[in-house]
Amino acid sequence: MGMFCYQCQEASKGTGCTIRGVCGKTDDVANMQDLLIYILKGISIYSTRARELGVENKEVNKFVVTGLFMTITNANFNKVRFVEAVTKALELRAVIKTELINAGGLIESNLPECATWIGTPEEFESKAISVGVLQTENEDVRSLRELVVYGIKGMAAYADHALNLGYENNELYSYMQKGLAQITDDTLTVDQLVALVLECGKYGVDAMALLDGANTSTYGNPEITKVNIGVRNNPGILISGHDLKDMEELLKQTEGTGVDVYTHSEMLPANYYPAFKKYDHLVGNYGNAWWKQNSEFESFNGPILMTTNCITPPKDSYKERVYTTGASGFVGMNHIADREDGGVKDFSAIIEHAKKCSSPTEIERGEIVGGFAHNQVIALADKVVDAVKTGAIKRFFVMAGCDGRMKGREYYTDFAKELPTDTVILTAGCAKYRYNKLELGDIGGIPRVLDAGQCNDSYSLVVIAMKLQEVFGLADINELPITYNIAWYEQKAVIVLLALLHLGVKNIHLGPTLPAFLSPNVVNVLVENFGIAGIGTVEDDIKMFMA
Repeated sequence: MGMFCYQCQEASKGTGCTIRGVCGKTDDVANMQDLLIYILKGISIYSTRARELGVENKEVNKFVVTGLFMTITNANFNKVRFVEAVTKALELRAVIKTELINAGGLIESNLPECATWIGTPEEFESKAISVGVLQTENEDVRSLRELVVYGIKGMAAYADHALNLGYENNELYSYMQKGLAQITDDTLTVDQLVALVLECGKYGVDAMALLDGANTSTYGNPEITKVNIGVRNNPGILISGHDLKDMEELLKQTEGTGVDVYTHSEMLPANYYPAFKKYDHLVGNYGNAWWKQNSEFESFNGPILMTTNCITPPKDSYKERVYTTGASGFVGMNHIADREDGGVKDFSAIIEHAKKCSSPTEIERGEIVGGFAHNQVIALADKVVDAVKTGAIKRFFVMAGCDGRMKGREYYTDFAKELPTDTVILTAGCAKYRYNKLELGDIGGIPRVLDAGQCNDSYSLVVIAMKLQEVFGLADINELPITYNIAWYEQKAVIVLLALLHLGVKNIHLGPTLPAFLSPNVVNVLVENFGIAGIGTVEDDIKMFMA
């Protein structure tokens, strides 16, 4: 076994990738990611204790967030970047340890090895092999520990985007580090670990709220918007991923250059923000979900900017046109350096590259509608409530989450097609690409697909549900005519799930498969306490949900 990774929905054979990741991650990169997480746990042990003595290290806070984000599925495939990160992690661990001692903190002699191991880059590979997921032998303890880690990874993605916009929450930093430290404690019982999982969901809500506030305060509240999916004749840059700060700076630097900008995949919702609508060279959206990039990047003809996950291993025919930035990375791709404090990223190289390229090849025409974040939907609340009270809308289906390559995900397209015409789909994330171009019509002027935005915008769906609960005067959020049929792929979907569980939402259906990292006993806990379930056939599921 060269590696072991089961953090995403594509885990090989439904159990885990052991030779090479289905995502394309090589074994040495997977192991180096494990080593980085291992050292982050050690940093967190010291920083948690130092914080109790009033010591707050901002560099540590930022590094832990970025380090976690780098290890999310499909974000970074570049081993060199991870070697650099592990080296930096060891340096920061020494710094925070010293700060703890200087503050009068005691250093115990029986600390976990993640807090004491010191190695050189030449020793990283051999050490990395021994510190992965399987070092925890008990299957149920391992499952719950990893559920916490993956939730914290998803939380880190939200925190990283908010930080880029100047928004922080020290309580989130404190929790992420405390959580990483706590799961190294071998004395914790399964019940205590379950409690940690639910606590992770609480802070997941806080992280989503932080990013929502950062995005809307900076760029305005998303508006109902018709987004062009055709092309123009100018050369273009395709921007993918999730980071709106990168989007803003790219638009400013391309203004007046003759280069158009197109969004791709999870960047589609940038078109909904008022602040971005003033740019005439923001043409619209090109393509579909992340997993189709091998064909769509080929036909785009111009350079592509990957701001975060999701990257797939590129073809040689377009690899030199792909630029990474932030937590993302891939061997052989151009990387645009992070902005200095108070500065901006320099996108001049990708802009000059674009000027030398042909305009995009058109792959479709038309428009898609989005922008139904919580502020916009609440503005329509009277209309929505009236439709529910009159029976025009019988049920809402939350079909948020992720898309992916698995053929079984055709279920979500078929499900959307077969839903009764008196139902409405609430969505966020790239799962929308399974049905957002279908002609599903509207109900009294309310579109049957209400797209709130990125997976980062899942908070909107929570706010909408809580607002409906308030309007209808219901004591329990589960009394609402809302069904949760969610597609998942990676760790941001995990923190959204944990956030929903924290809020008391029950009977969530998760597909196309249940996570490989959930042991049978942990699945039983989730089923018995929260009604978590998988998916069946489209016909049977719709009958059950509508009954």
